[in-house]
Parts: sequence; C-alpha cells; structure tokens
Amino acid sequence: MARKRKGRDISGWVVIDKPAGPTSTAVVNKVRWAFDARKAGHAGTLDPDATGVLAIALGEATKTVPYITDALKAYVFTVRLGAATNTDDLEGEVIATSDLRPDDAAIKEALHGFVGDIEQVPPQFSAVKIDGERAYKRARDGEEMELAARPLYVESLIMLERPDADHVTLEMVCGKGGYVRSIARDLGEVLGCKGHVRELRRTWSGPFDVADAVTLAQVEEMAKTPALDTYLGPLELGLNDLPQVTASTEGAAKLRNGNPGMVFANDVEYGDECWAAHEGRALAVGVFRSGELHPSRVFNLPDSPDA
Repeated sequence: MARKRKGRDISGWVVIDKPAGPTSTAVVNKVRWAFDARKAGHAGTLDPDATGVLAIALGEATKTVPYITDALKAYVFTVRLGAATNTDDLEGEVIATSDLRPDDAAIKEALHGFVGDIEQVPPQFSAVKIDGERAYKRARDGEEMELAARPLYVESLIMLERPDADHVTLEMVCGKGGYVRSIARDLGEVLGCKGHVRELRRTWSGPFDVADAVTLAQVEEMAKTPALDTYLGPLELGLNDLPQVTASTEGAAKLRNGNPGMVFANDVEYGDECWAAHEGRALAVGVFRSGELHPSRVFNLPDSPDA
C-alpha cells in the first residue's frame, strides 16, 4: 500500500518577494512548511542574491508550472561598470578592470543590440549541465569551460537611471532561460569598459507581480495559520496564457477520469492546447479536437475549495 503524503490537500499559487540570501529551493521548502502543503514547486529560479518575484505553486497547481515558465518576465538590475568578475556578479573575484566610463548616449545605443532574438553564453557559474555536471561545480574547481550560446527573446531593455559614472540601472523584459548576469557581462564588453551585476530584482513574472507578493518574513510570522491562506491565489493563475473552454456536466465527469470530454469553445481551433473548467473550477489541460478536450493533465481538486 502506497504511503500517503503528509500535509494538507491545498492547491494554488503564492507570490513571494524573495529576499537576498536564500536559494529558490530553500524558499519553496519554507513556504511548503508554512502552508503545511503536500507538494510545492517554483516557476523560475532566482539566484541567491537576487530579490523579487518567486511564484510558488502548491498541490495541483504544480501541474501548471510549465505554462508559467514560458511567460515573459521583468527584471530591474544595476550594472557595475569598470570591472568584470568570474561569476558576472558582485560575489565573484575581479578578473579584469577598465578606467573607461561610457556616457549615457553610448549605453542607450548599445542596449539596442540586446533586444529581439539574441544569443547569449551562460555565466561560468551557472546551473547549465556539462557532461551531466553543473557548470558552477566545475567553475569552483578552477575549470574554464566553453559554454554554448543559447537563444533568448528580449522584448525590451531600457536604461532607468545613471546613479553615478560607475553604475547604470536597467530594466529588461525577456522570455525564459535568460541570464541577467550575461547581459551585464556582454554589455560591458560591447562598451569596452567591463561590467557585472551589482543588484538584481524580478518585478513581475507572467501574471505575478511583486506588488501582490508576501515577504518571507510574513510567511514565517503567519505560518500554519488561516491568515496565511489569504495570500493563496487560485490554481487557474497558472493557466493565464492558455485559452479556456467550458466542459459540459457529462464532459466534466469524463475529464476527471482522464478521458476526452465534451466542451463548449469559442475562438479555439482544432489542435489548440487549452484548459477546461466546470462550475468555475479548472478540470484539465489538453488538446481541443472535434468538440472534445483530450486531456494531458487532469487536476485532482477537492470538492470544496476549503477542503
């Protein structure tokens, strides 16, 4: 007989304003403990020193994580000009310096080259796997690797302010898989002055905004109390970018069992991926074919939202 997981059968999304210091995994574990949830996962990691939006899925909402990781994300970050580090951020060892300081016009002009579909090489200290081993583990041993460039879509990259000659604050909106540290490093190279990230904050990710976030300190303070549950958003937030269809009563029963079910659809074409709801609650994600949803993920939600 399979062992039953400990914890509450609770599902939904909670947005954390991550502080600098803990890893994303550590934050997920803290949130899972505080909600006494059976299962938890995040939708896009942040480096330990980064702050801002870390969207955490609980329970059945973890099945919607893939649809959030593909969403656009926004970062506000400060680049320290005049020095390159081996980690491309403040924590690393300085490996090159420059006395050159570009003016604002030169920086703004250089930013145009980082917008659209670009290729970027991940930092040496990153989670990219090389022959089955994380790059950062090899980098810690002093190995310098040839990492392959990866595609990244950057919707916008603008200069917000220039606090002083040594620093520039930028805002970037991009797709998944982007390394802000690589942007800072490569911008420094293009400008001829070197550069690395001094501060990094994610301000929004898909439907999740830092304005709606709860701090980790608040989570700890309200841990395992009803007050914390008020910060839990619905599972459906993770389906924001997919079209919705409505299941018939009979179709809902079939979908709950993992079988194709009849749905009512508008503006959805044959073969489109979408999600079905019944009586206001998500049932499944799947492919629409000839009036039916063929499910690929089924949500096993309790009968009552408070169950």
